Amino acid sequence: MSDIILARVSETLATEQSLESLVRQLLEMLEIVTDMESTYLTKVDINARLQHILYARNSKQMQIPEGLSVPWGDTLCKRAIDSSSFFSNEVAERWADCDAAKALGITTYMSIPIHLADGSLYGTLCATSTQKQELSERGEQVLRLFAGLIAQYIQKESLVAQLREANAALVAHSYTDALTGLPNRRAIFEHLATLFSLAKHLKRNAIIAFIDLDDFKLINDLHGHEAGDQFLIEVGKRLTQEQTEDDIIGRLGGDEFLVACLSHNENDGEKSQISLLKTRISARIAGEYCLGNVHIFYPGASLGVIEVDPTQTDADSALRAADVAMYQDKKGKNKTRFLTMD
Repeated sequence: MSDIILARVSETLATEQSLESLVRQLLEMLEIVTDMESTYLTKVDINARLQHILYARNSKQMQIPEGLSVPWGDTLCKRAIDSSSFFSNEVAERWADCDAAKALGITTYMSIPIHLADGSLYGTLCATSTQKQELSERGEQVLRLFAGLIAQYIQKESLVAQLREANAALVAHSYTDALTGLPNRRAIFEHLATLFSLAKHLKRNAIIAFIDLDDFKLINDLHGHEAGDQFLIEVGKRLTQEQTEDDIIGRLGGDEFLVACLSHNENDGEKSQISLLKTRISARIAGEYCLGNVHIFYPGASLGVIEVDPTQTDADSALRAADVAMYQDKKGKNKTRFLTMD
């Protein structure tokens, strides 16, 4: 293999690039080494029984169109793999029954299958010409080398994609309450920061409701943790009913939940918005719950609902104020325990 080709390969591999960019450079070098008219990379869909031309370089008479899909069973590549023969300069005689080769006027053909690490067939790396060409040792070496490089790059891209998916799943998991599927405490604080920034931009206030589920421990003690978990899940579902895009609804932990949203506009009274949100949340939480074999009537939670100016108060301070308001609500209400129903 010439030093020039080796230098170009080394330079190509040294730069971070997409599969397409890499393949196009390799196809150009493959054309130079083999003196073929067209060089191209294919992908084989075994299930659909189709071969797709992904990338092609056509510098002379022959034109292998990118995006072309042909029946896998009628291809030269399939015949070459089946016969373990990856070069012919007498295609018309050797594979006279190949309609695709006839249509393209292929006289000389060389290819090598591209297998991934698990042994599966990805596709083929090919070179063709309308003229009769000889296969040089250098040409065969380069074809095999490039096929191996492409396979490694595809495998690397696949692993990178898998890693990104895994990281995304981990991030989603770290921001999600495992039991209810709602945003967890970490996510709530980040969402609150965003909500406060939006409120400043829109010149609105932020409304925060701190929710504490009274007697949740008693539900656990009397009916077991499975019933308690089911109760939390059901509360989460009820809170997210009619949730709007800008609403924040999450579980802070234990028996504590949070709802936050933007105020409407300056013409709406502060007390009326707080009262409306408090009434809406109370109505959603109070009521009958079917917790497996247990059926209870839950009278409601303690709520601390406040409205704050985001230019005067940060999210942490607002949450603490809502917590204080919740405890005031808890102290001021008549104690009505949940009822277990027959």
